[in-house]
Amino acid sequence: MRRDIFQAIADPSRRAIIALIALQAMTPNALAAHFDTTRQAVSKHLRILTECELIKPEQRGREIYYQLEINKMKEIDKWLEQFRKIWEKRFDQLDTLLTTLKKPKK
Repeated sequence: MRRDIFQAIADPSRRAIIALIALQAMTPNALAAHFDTTRQAVSKHLRILTECELIKPEQRGREIYYQLEINKMKEIDKWLEQFRKIWEKRFDQLDTLLTTLKKPKK
């Protein structure tokens, strides 16, 4: 089953994994140390994130390090940009309204 990147980031644990990997490439054991869950649960999250191409594994000797796939993260950012523009416009409208309401009446 092919997962969608938005399904992948819907889970708080996977978002936390992404945040950790964004700082530096990490092994599954190093990631598991940050969670109050089993190593197998973390591995499942890593598999889902890898399937969605949000992270990629890199073999370094006997260890596998996971690192962030920046281009996939840019896809998410691009999708969110449309909403960011809407929110900014609405905040500007609200700011204008509040400024108008605060002006003393003559």
